[in-house]
Amino acid sequence: MQIISLVLAAAISIGTIIYGFKAMKNNKKGNIKKAILTTASAFGLVMAGAIISTIFGGNVMAETAVAAETAAAAAGISIGEGIKYFSAALATGIATIATGMAVGSVGSSAIGAISEDPSLLGKTLIFVGMAEGISIYGMIISILILFV
Repeated sequence: MQIISLVLAAAISIGTIIYGFKAMKNNKKGNIKKAILTTASAFGLVMAGAIISTIFGGNVMAETAVAAETAAAAAGISIGEGIKYFSAALATGIATIATGMAVGSVGSSAIGAISEDPSLLGKTLIFVGMAEGISIYGMIISILILFV
């Protein structure tokens, strides 16, 4: 049940992102607060269901879990270790994708500003550096996940 809830939450998140990109591409106008509230409430309900089923539900897939633990023990890695490595990779990957998007927009704007007024170079480098800081935060979170 927990896996179904997590997959459903991920599907809501991915669906929202895809819908948002399509809406931006088609220049749709709308209420951003309403869209965020709808998505956040759907995601929150699914996650609340996952937490409640984790706390109060029994182990529905006991035999499958025992078989998975036996196979993982033979491989020398536990499920917790695998989730730890996956979450560290996810933190770094999402941070670097966000950095690329931020530096792309800030960098092109900075080049345009510098071409008009070369004295703005120092100010624009600060903004590009702030955008690159996103990847550093993702790397720090990955290090914390792996070693703490």
